[in-house]
Amino acid sequence: MPLFVMYGLDGPEGPEVRRTTRPAHLDWIRLNATMVRAAGPMMSADGSQPVGSLLIIEADDLPSAQAFLSEDPYTLAGLWARTDIRPFNWIAGTR
Repeated sequence: MPLFVMYGLDGPEGPEVRRTTRPAHLDWIRLNATMVRAAGPMMSADGSQPVGSLLIIEADDLPSAQAFLSEDPYTLAGLWARTDIRPFNWIAGTR
């Protein structure tokens, strides 16, 4: 199944949205573990706080990936000021 990467940068309310929404987001990740191949926060340059997210997911096509990610509690809460979802070609690493 094709892979897609989602890159999202937090909006100005990022820390508060993450604090209140993180449990639901992690539950959603666990519930969808068969589709989510990798996920985690992108950190500030000094590593002290999250500033965005990166997810690699499996989906049939780009519209399916977009629809799936639209259900993420972080998306629903408006965490990301900017997102980009693109096809991803896995070349190296554990899959």
